[in-house]
Amino acid sequence: MNAHPLFPQMTRRRLLVSALLGAGCMSLPLEAAWALEGTRGGAANLAMIGEPQSLDPMATPTDLVGTVMQHVYEPLYTFDAQWNIQPMLAEAMPAISDDGKVYSIALRRGVKFHNGKDMGADDVVASLRRWMEVSARGKAVGQVVAGIAAKGPLAVEIQLKTLYAPLLAHLAMPSGMAGVMPKESIASPLTEIVGTGPYRLKERKPDQYTVLARFDQYAARSEPASGYAGKREALLDELRFVPVPNATTRLEGVLAGQFHYADLLQVESMGRLDKAGPAVVPILTKNFGFPYIVFNTKEGVLASQAMRQAVQTAMGEAEMLQAGFGDKRFFIAEPNFFPKGTPYYSDAGADLYNQKNPKLAKEQAAKAGYKAEPVRIMVSRQYEFHYNMALVMAEHLKRAGFKTDLMVVDWATLVQRRNDPKLWDVYVTHSGQFPEPMLSPPQLGDGAPGWWDTDAKKAALAAFNSEPDVTKRGPLWGKVQELVYHEVPFVEVGRFNGLSARSASLQGYTPAIWPFFWNTSLAAR
Repeated sequence: MNAHPLFPQMTRRRLLVSALLGAGCMSLPLEAAWALEGTRGGAANLAMIGEPQSLDPMATPTDLVGTVMQHVYEPLYTFDAQWNIQPMLAEAMPAISDDGKVYSIALRRGVKFHNGKDMGADDVVASLRRWMEVSARGKAVGQVVAGIAAKGPLAVEIQLKTLYAPLLAHLAMPSGMAGVMPKESIASPLTEIVGTGPYRLKERKPDQYTVLARFDQYAARSEPASGYAGKREALLDELRFVPVPNATTRLEGVLAGQFHYADLLQVESMGRLDKAGPAVVPILTKNFGFPYIVFNTKEGVLASQAMRQAVQTAMGEAEMLQAGFGDKRFFIAEPNFFPKGTPYYSDAGADLYNQKNPKLAKEQAAKAGYKAEPVRIMVSRQYEFHYNMALVMAEHLKRAGFKTDLMVVDWATLVQRRNDPKLWDVYVTHSGQFPEPMLSPPQLGDGAPGWWDTDAKKAALAAFNSEPDVTKRGPLWGKVQELVYHEVPFVEVGRFNGLSARSASLQGYTPAIWPFFWNTSLAAR
């Protein structure tokens, strides 16, 4: 095994560890990852669930791409630790007209792109226009945007066709990000990866690593760090994102000291982590997100609403969560999409959750004209809980008389294939739990895989999105939730906590849905 020129030669012990860990880790740097100084320098080895499908922050809504590229690109707004929206590249929160349809945004002065150019209003306008053309999230926002224009070198104005309460939340999302890039770099696909973030792209070798290096001209905000908001400082010289699709390999790597961080581990790993001693720290991220099952409403056996209702009747979400997470500390089976105490808690449609009624499901399928066509369930084992839930779902469907075809692919393939309605009937995924309902799942918008598009959906979402008062939006969300249970574009299985792990030497890390590594450092060896 030859060391990469960026990385010094491994010691014999670490070579043996690497060999034991197997494929996918063989080019990983080791010794250089330790900082000689405790607060600045060194490189962190970060084991991720796979290879990012793209380095274009707008091209896909997947969490993996958002996690990596949020270090390179930045949006106008972001979220603080309490999920409040805060300015990032914007100077402050926008001035909003009395009718709520015009947002005037002042931009920060002195923000530099990685190519040395100062960010200006023309760059922001060009970036937002591209976002509305390329990103599924941006396309949904674009339907309510009447125009975007520069109003001076550091001022942008967004005009809306109608009131749209989720606008700033969409602009703040790391996944499918409305990241700002130099207008001259804009292309489809991107050929230059140039942002404003604390790290810049240094090197990428597909299926081996993506290396980000500190951007020395980064213009940090002055406010204290809070969640994704406030001051971001690149204390580490490099971030090395390594695709490690096997969760057990990620676990063994962090236990062996090969990785400073291992993302999304299996729940069963908690026992090993508890016994690992002080060198490895388990990370339990509460209310991390929700798994959900997307249905193809456009083509195939489940294009019929009645057929989707039959499948929903057959499913037992509680058993699926048990299979996916095992330990009840890691999941909760509830029909409400948002927990009690939040503005969007609702029990609408609760009687259709966790039915697990194969007899009724079989009757419903027969009335819908089911002719024993296989239900194609697409899933990836890179998220092991997706796969385990899919196995249980398939069994539930078989008990109700459905034929099933479990199609197991890698995550990158799933993301690609889900865009073709001829290739699948169901796929398994998950989302982070966000404070704004329109942020996820993307099926609430337009054009996302699943292609849910009905008059009832349009009416319910129009009423919800045009109401800025959160106390009034709550009941309106209940109507949307009830519609999801009735039309079944997707099934939200429940909620879960996330498990990851870090080396104790990785300091300053804050648990987050999209892990970030600015403001982190490595302890002196």
